[in-house]
Amino acid sequence: FTPGMLFEAFKFNYIGPIDGHNLDDLLETLETVRDNSQGPMLIHVLTRKGKGYAPAEKNPDIFHGIGPFDIVSGTPHAAHAAKGTPTYTQVFGNTITEMAEKDEKIVAISAAMVSGTGLKNFAGKFPERFFDVGIAEQHALTFAAGLAVEGMRPVVAIYSTFFQRALDQLIHDICIPNLPVTLAIDRAGVVGDDGPTHHGVFDISLFRAIPNMVIMAPKDEEELQHMLFTAVYYNGPTAVRYPRGKGYGVPLAKALQQLEIGRGELLRSGDDILLLPVGNRVYPALEAADELQRAGISAAVVNPRFIKPLDAELICQWASHTGKVVTIEDGARQGGFGSSVLELLSRRGLYGVHTCMLGHPDHFVEHGPQKTLWKNSHIDTPSIVHAACKLLGRGEE
Repeated sequence: FTPGMLFEAFKFNYIGPIDGHNLDDLLETLETVRDNSQGPMLIHVLTRKGKGYAPAEKNPDIFHGIGPFDIVSGTPHAAHAAKGTPTYTQVFGNTITEMAEKDEKIVAISAAMVSGTGLKNFAGKFPERFFDVGIAEQHALTFAAGLAVEGMRPVVAIYSTFFQRALDQLIHDICIPNLPVTLAIDRAGVVGDDGPTHHGVFDISLFRAIPNMVIMAPKDEEELQHMLFTAVYYNGPTAVRYPRGKGYGVPLAKALQQLEIGRGELLRSGDDILLLPVGNRVYPALEAADELQRAGISAAVVNPRFIKPLDAELICQWASHTGKVVTIEDGARQGGFGSSVLELLSRRGLYGVHTCMLGHPDHFVEHGPQKTLWKNSHIDTPSIVHAACKLLGRGEE
């Protein structure tokens, strides 16, 4: 096709392509269209990402979103450089690449976020098993379904907020036929300064309602490794949600293990209250339990590991034992993890258990550092302590 033919076939008036970096020509074109166009008009403008700044032109993917950097060299400042403790994204990318070295059936799919999802190394090592479908999340999931039907083990890595675009494909093409597709849900929870369009707070509420889905959330980067291994070799649709940013610096696994589906772990026993955090809220909950202990309050802490299916026996055992439960999640409170716990307690007839759900309230979370947003939504350590004391009818000591 020559430029414009496709659009003109749909009765669009077409102008272009024009150089988007030539402001004089661009302004003249816009003014001409404004003053003379009749009917729908499409202006085809060509630009180059990072135009005029050599480091950005050379590495457009890196400069898509970047913190403070040295303007001469283009390298991030030391405080923001990717050194020391790896990010969850890096652990995901390294783990899935190592798994693919041993299993030729593992394939990876990205939707125009190769570097952002940690798959650049995978793409370099296994170009025949890596597919960047562009900004087409719906196609990514249906494509993964087709690969799974043919015996492959597809892993689809997309940011939480962008998985929302492909909910229909997830339901109809993956979950109804119960296909072994792994969703790597990156940037789950608040992501910081990218704001409400990029916060990943709705995936739990959306995905847990879908039959056949298994949903996991790791407490740290080592548990992420085992969850990925578990997900890839589970014979059905799975999702592993993990946050933006660095892990806790725990030692990474030397050998990957399959986790028992729907089995959580008791991290700390207690008699007065049960703290039930999910994913990146586990360590803040453990810190809260320490503070409560100093105030004479004995708090049990359970890491559910699985958002769906829940470890019903473990949760109900400690909910019954303590009589009071605080759920904590870096996700929307409405229909989220806490809601699933309340549903469980109701099904089991545990109507006397007093509960408090902590999560993001019913409004769009604004821009801001993650720590600030966790504090604002009352899911940080001090907020957990406060909620526990309030549920127990005690002031903070």
